[in-house]
Amino acid sequence: MGMRFATFSAVLLCSFASLATSIPANAGPAGATVSGKVTFTGTAPKFKPLDVSKEPPCVKMHESQPLYPETVVAGPGNSLRNVVVYVSGGAPSVGPPALPPAIFDQQGCHYTTHVLAFRVGQEVKISNSDPFSHNIHPIARINREWNKIQPPGVPPFSYAYEQEEFIPVKCNIHPWMQGYFAVLKNGYFAVTDDSGHFNLPELPPGHYTLTAWHESFGTKTQEITVSSSEPQTVNFVFAAKP
Repeated sequence: MGMRFATFSAVLLCSFASLATSIPANAGPAGATVSGKVTFTGTAPKFKPLDVSKEPPCVKMHESQPLYPETVVAGPGNSLRNVVVYVSGGAPSVGPPALPPAIFDQQGCHYTTHVLAFRVGQEVKISNSDPFSHNIHPIARINREWNKIQPPGVPPFSYAYEQEEFIPVKCNIHPWMQGYFAVLKNGYFAVTDDSGHFNLPELPPGHYTLTAWHESFGTKTQEITVSSSEPQTVNFVFAAKP
């Protein structure tokens, strides 16, 4: 009887040990998905086609489809593209997994990503897919300002920023080429798509400040509380400038 009990106890202990190792040590409450849409009231500005006449190959590239400024890109129902939505307050100390390098390409006489968001310390790979040179110039004020010529056919180069900042980017050769780097402290961010939608990584329970940033319309903030794994919807509405 004693031997049977000892054997049963050993099996039970092994089962508990196996169960314990199958549960992550840092397992906590499930996170909640926070998503939403960014729109604006009023009338979006009407832009004229960009003047690319200083670069004849650009003229040829865009004979049938001119380039327009991307300062305000509106979608269906006054939705707003290129808005950075991020956790500006209360971000967890342990964020989502590290992100792969962000890609910033120069192609067709413009930046393929008008607003590129990435984390402090995250690698940014900058490439030139055009058959002519560009000079990329991020005009940082908190981080170090630099500019670099990038001839056609050269491999991409990489850079990483040390501090949070929204940085205008331009090409010193082609003045119509303009964009932004959004360098953020944590990985809880997203950039709105063509329909104005965004979707943040799952947030653990807590109280957070969300900020929506747009290069022309400014910023909006909202406070949210995540108390369970139920998805939350947060919408932002900007007012178009007269």
